[in-house]
Amino acid sequence: MNIESDAAQTFTVTQLCREFDVTPRALRFYEAKGLLYPAREGMRRRFDQRDRARLALILRGKRFGFSLAEIGELLDLYDADNTQVSQLTRTMEVADRRLDAMRRQRDELTIAIEELQKQINLVGTMLDEKKTD
Repeated sequence: MNIESDAAQTFTVTQLCREFDVTPRALRFYEAKGLLYPAREGMRRRFDQRDRARLALILRGKRFGFSLAEIGELLDLYDADNTQVSQLTRTMEVADRRLDAMRRQRDELTIAIEELQKQINLVGTMLDEKKTD
């Protein structure tokens, strides 16, 4: 394919849903939130390469735990700054903050797992003692 045909390529709801394993409802939701801007052809929506790339970024941001507001802000910065300096700077800030939060959650989860394991061991010991009585 040449560059012109790649740029002009459009995708249907079905195609994007299959490619990204999302539901049509999810695409409508992201559109309603102003994150995707499909063209309308009657009742049909056609997504361009830009929408496809934005969807990939939305899903990546969600996987990392970014809020939709943060994702929207980062996408808007991409559109506003051709150099991407603003977007990359803000992405680093949001990502650093999220990474700190994830590490805190991991630490809390590690403690909870250890405590639960101790409780299971204690209950198991108590049960064994009751069975041998």
